[in-house]
Amino acid sequence: MTLTSLWHDRRPHTEPVPPAVAGDWDVVVVGAGITGLTTAGLLARAGRSVLVVEARHVGAGTTGGSTAKVSLLQGTHYSRIARRHPASVLRRYAEANAEGLAWIARFCQEHGVNTQRRAAYTYANGEKGTRSIRAELDAMHRAGLEQTTWVDEVGLPFPTAGAIRLDDQLQLDPVELVDALAADARAHGAVIAEGARVQRVHGHGPAQVVTEAGDAHAGTVVIATNMPILDRGGFFARAEPARSYSIAFRTPEPAVDGMYLSADEPSRSLRDAPDGSGPLLLVGGEGHQVGAATSEHEHLDRIRAWTAEHYPGAVETHAWSAQDYLPHHGLPWVGPLLPGAEHVLVAGGYSKWGMTNGAAAALALSSRILGGHTEWASAYEPWSTRELTGLPDSVRVNGIVAIEMTRGWIHKLTGADRPVCTHLGGVLRWNDAEESWDCPLHGSRFAPDGSVLEGPATCPVRSLASEQEGAARR
Repeated sequence: MTLTSLWHDRRPHTEPVPPAVAGDWDVVVVGAGITGLTTAGLLARAGRSVLVVEARHVGAGTTGGSTAKVSLLQGTHYSRIARRHPASVLRRYAEANAEGLAWIARFCQEHGVNTQRRAAYTYANGEKGTRSIRAELDAMHRAGLEQTTWVDEVGLPFPTAGAIRLDDQLQLDPVELVDALAADARAHGAVIAEGARVQRVHGHGPAQVVTEAGDAHAGTVVIATNMPILDRGGFFARAEPARSYSIAFRTPEPAVDGMYLSADEPSRSLRDAPDGSGPLLLVGGEGHQVGAATSEHEHLDRIRAWTAEHYPGAVETHAWSAQDYLPHHGLPWVGPLLPGAEHVLVAGGYSKWGMTNGAAAALALSSRILGGHTEWASAYEPWSTRELTGLPDSVRVNGIVAIEMTRGWIHKLTGADRPVCTHLGGVLRWNDAEESWDCPLHGSRFAPDGSVLEGPATCPVRSLASEQEGAARR
């Protein structure tokens, strides 16, 4: 089964022929999603020579699979941060996201990218959800977002127990956005090399970026791959990889007039998507750990059944999924890969809110490289003692990782024919919705031929390629 997002179907990209990667650059950016391309454009405008290296094509990763809610209301994420950090950090996180939203709004207006202003809602289905959104409302007010309000009714075709609302947020087509970001970066002199996977980075002054299509050198390397592809720094052990799903439906009439997300499980995300052929409703949710012992196809079927119940007459047009990383301490990481190592910077861990956080990360990175100072960026520092607030979750999740590794190898050693991840040796599980091999340890994913789909792995699974070649010969 091939899953293709509405966004990629509207603006298809062909898999590019890798160009030769070479030369000396001020900055090499790894990853052509919203963070990488925004960073590249900002630095190119400032006169830096910039090379962007992308393993597949522009927008092929998390950005291209996003529901693209550009919102300061983020489910119940502010209360998650508030449980771990003081109010000063919460306010800086809100300031960072406000800067990201404002930057995207200006860029889209200046470059003709379509956006729609919508109210954002986090709604409750029952008593537990109501407690969650009451806590979220309190956290948002402490973050300085006093315009967030409580509403009793949200106008959805099923019972709810209230919601919180924030007006004047944005939604858009994320692939239209990254295409415009790429065009702007190129117009200011940046070079984008698609189809060239980075395998490693070593040295400094300058650093050497080793790719499948050659090597480049740079004074600064920015790893904008959400989960850093370099193991130095151990970011893979600080976050939980999560996969979630979206389905687009054609509806007879507009189904929603805002952006909605449930506080209860199973989560449901709703938004509309303007389309020339009639109204579209986007329904998402069903998040789970990557590579979990589950049927990905069944998650999609649950969204289909839920939509048929509440929006009869809705006709499916597209189904897809996306991968995100949820840091244990609740905050993104934007800064040095290792303490004091300013020649390799990383950005990611957006907890499913990468549109505002990705743009804010790019602003923080470019300011850092150009010698500026952005006070709110301190909330994103990857080597702060704030990391310790996520220690209980780190212990829990890495305990699960150890169990998964043990269970997987027991199956393998007792005769089960299962491939092994090239990152840290996790035994892969078959994803029945996307026909991929997924790692339950740190979220690496591989195509049936063993080629890498998503990191932190950077090397293919050779045994799968050999199997496919043998099958072809037979």
